Amino acid sequence: MSYATKNGHLRIASVNVNGIRAAYKNGMADWLADRDVDILCLQEVRAPDAIVHGFLGEDWHILHAEAEAKGRAGVAIATRKSSLEPAATRIGIGEEYFATTGRWVEADYVLKGSDGADTTLTVVSAYVHSGEVGTPKQDDKFRFLDTMIAKLPELAAASDHALVVGDLNVGHTTLDIKNWKGNVKRAGFLPEERAYFDRFFGEEIGWKDVAREMAGDVEGPYTWWSNRGQAFTNDTGWRIDYHMATPGLAARATTAVVDRAESYEARFSDHAPLVVDYKF
Repeated sequence: MSYATKNGHLRIASVNVNGIRAAYKNGMADWLADRDVDILCLQEVRAPDAIVHGFLGEDWHILHAEAEAKGRAGVAIATRKSSLEPAATRIGIGEEYFATTGRWVEADYVLKGSDGADTTLTVVSAYVHSGEVGTPKQDDKFRFLDTMIAKLPELAAASDHALVVGDLNVGHTTLDIKNWKGNVKRAGFLPEERAYFDRFFGEEIGWKDVAREMAGDVEGPYTWWSNRGQAFTNDTGWRIDYHMATPGLAARATTAVVDRAESYEARFSDHAPLVVDYKF
């Protein structure tokens, strides 16, 4: 079954909630009620399935991959039932090593454009490991990024449009981290990590960094801030949350907005939502 988009637009939001219980306690419901989101992608849900359904309620179709390790990771795609419904869903990136880690979910949609033609769209909510230099956590991060190198072309080949959103835990360029000089030897800005993103967005794989293309060559806009010091207040942040799209879909993006809270106290997570409208 295909679905018409509202005024030809589809609004897709991604946010690392840093624990959905804490996010709702701190005001996430108010943000969501005002944002008119069609597809909501969450990372670091860190809760059982029943809790996720309880918070979001009956208005959403929910695909949730809970991590086997309790209180860790977890990703979800919530689709507003009044807007559309997934035609198919899948859990996992396809690598058995990551099967129970709660880091990758996929949903397929069939959309009817203004010209009446059906278009297939695949949306992924992904949570890449934060990593830690010289530890098995970093080994797992590189293994996951290696798997993404193989996965992205498969997604692009299987659908008219494909989109990977989420906390990918790497700042691609010096524009993506305020204090980049002090972080070149730290997980999240290692040259070896950034080289993967050169491949994602370069000629080899050819996907597009939607928020960067919309913003241009400016610092940020950042999506995560450390809780240390005055990082949020001073906007000393990292841009590590992405909408990565196949070129045809990226060309349909009309707006890309980081919903940065008005104050440190007003945040519901240490990440800010990244909200993009696509025109069909």
